Amino acid sequence: MTLLPTSTAGSLPKPSWLAQPETLWSPWKLDDDILAEGKRDALRLALADQQHAGIDIVSDGEQSRQHFVTTFIEHLEGVDFERRETVRIRDRYDASVPTVVGPVARKAPVFVQDAAFVRAHTDRPVKWALPGPMTMIDTLYDAHYGSREELAWEFAGILNQEAKELAAAGVDIVQFDEPAFNVFFDDVNDWGIAALERAAEGLTCETAVHVCYGYGIKANTDWKASLGSEWRQYERIFPRIRESSIDIVSLECHHSHVPMDLIELIRDKKVMVGAIDVASTTVETPDEVADTLRRALQFVDAENLYPSTNCGMAPLPRDVARGKLAALSAGAAIVRSELAG
Repeated sequence: MTLLPTSTAGSLPKPSWLAQPETLWSPWKLDDDILAEGKRDALRLALADQQHAGIDIVSDGEQSRQHFVTTFIEHLEGVDFERRETVRIRDRYDASVPTVVGPVARKAPVFVQDAAFVRAHTDRPVKWALPGPMTMIDTLYDAHYGSREELAWEFAGILNQEAKELAAAGVDIVQFDEPAFNVFFDDVNDWGIAALERAAEGLTCETAVHVCYGYGIKANTDWKASLGSEWRQYERIFPRIRESSIDIVSLECHHSHVPMDLIELIRDKKVMVGAIDVASTTVETPDEVADTLRRALQFVDAENLYPSTNCGMAPLPRDVARGKLAALSAGAAIVRSELAG
């Protein structure tokens, strides 16, 4: 793999003929077999956009899912999507969510067929995102287990089944999305990281955990505005993550108030450094990306630095997302050249 391999943290905008642009949980505009074909076409486009921009580690851009958490959950037994309750998501905003009504179980593979499709259409390394156990339980109402920890361990086992089949389908990195890690610090350290390790247990591919400050939606930007001049949430969880078996840590850096020196707390890990702001429609310049990466290199060895986006880009206009991908690639190329010279 090239030095400073670029990747995205997660989602990319969907084509307007598939779903409503710039909207989370947007309903599909197609049905049945035509929807399945449309999702495959969107996967091809997402791959083409990444490859054209020079992204080194590609993904599905989450083109076949409405939401990074609930699309996985809707394929599980024990969850009733008709019985909905309002819960506080990430201790930040209220949302109507499905209810756990019985033992949760995975009936069949969820994303494995899509992963095999992506693998067959690119020769680049493929990264696949799954929701992490703690973020899954934070996006549901539990009327069965009565214990966040117990439900998280159940989800961890289910995720492990899916992750192993994704690896067998040719996925090179399985990433677990855990924005909840930036909120529930005691639970993270008590059992959250252990549950994450259970989800990643026995995998033959590399593993990553993505811990960010969320999509560029109002609820998240309002929350960030309340956090003050320094965002030190990572300081509460990075020491335990450093001790874990997870290979890569994905974090938010650009246009944030995260002190860059917190990366020192995970010095031995590979680090996906967010060098693209997903909460803004302004496209970064390559020099801005390069500056973020140079500052990160004070705290992570070059061979362990993976330039990336802060979070997913689903709510952004497609042309903006494509511009940001190109800027990420060009900025990484600048620093790569400096290191080689």
